[in-house]
Amino acid sequence: MTGAEGERQAVDVAVGVLIDDDGRFLLTSRPAGKVYAGYWEFPGGKLEAGESVQAALRRELHEELGITIGAAVPWNVTLMDYAHARVRLHFCKVREWHGAFEMREGQAMAWQTLPVEVAPVLPGTLPVLGWFAAERGFTGPTHRS
Repeated sequence: MTGAEGERQAVDVAVGVLIDDDGRFLLTSRPAGKVYAGYWEFPGGKLEAGESVQAALRRELHEELGITIGAAVPWNVTLMDYAHARVRLHFCKVREWHGAFEMREGQAMAWQTLPVEVAPVLPGTLPVLGWFAAERGFTGPTHRS
């Protein structure tokens, strides 16, 4: 395919990069039954029609994790082409939340630092690990292959 015929519409996804007081960040596993099940990623989900990135992130993190977030500060946006979809990932840093974490989709969660110990890591998560490395002056591999 060429031209507009070969172009796939990007799906906008709000992604929460939750950072705790110790500088650790939260990764969750993709639940069974979803594409890339078992891969680790930052939590979030698709924007609904007319929804802002912050509103989508607030809704998704409550639905998936049972928490209510404070400010979601836009950080970076990246476009990923997966076999099943093209996604525009809107990464937001979140440093405040309340409520107990509940893995409502049967996923696992892990607080991580660099290098990330959980594996495998979703390809769309890898750029974020690079951004953390740059911000934190970290050198070396950011994750296990």
